[in-house]
Amino acid sequence: MKPRPRFTFAATTLDAPDAHELARFYRDLLGWPTRKEEPGWVEIASPDGAARLSFQTEPLFTRPRWPAGRHEQQMMMHLDIEVDDLPSAVDHAVARGATVADFQPQADVRVLCDPAGHPFCLFVGNGPDPVERAADGP
Repeated sequence: MKPRPRFTFAATTLDAPDAHELARFYRDLLGWPTRKEEPGWVEIASPDGAARLSFQTEPLFTRPRWPAGRHEQQMMMHLDIEVDDLPSAVDHAVARGATVADFQPQADVRVLCDPAGHPFCLFVGNGPDPVERAADGP
């Protein structure tokens, strides 16, 4: 039997109408430096390099809806971002181009959308893991 090949999770990639614009938003939001930049592609990484986000230009990108209605482009994934002060983090994100979603499924989590429409959650890390509550919303 062949040995199983090694798999290393490298990054999460978000499609967008403009990879550079969306990368700029997340770089400013998270304070992460650019690791790699090419036409139509940008990668940013946490200062320790442990987490990476990539952005790819997709000319046929369809903006997701949160929450999605019938026959609308649904979100396919979202980012959970732990913060130390939820109101300040929301203000920081909005000042950089995020919008606060109208529908908020949990009192201790804020759902926002990045400039390309991808939902992401901000939460203070002293409660239950948001992944455990995924059934409640993004």
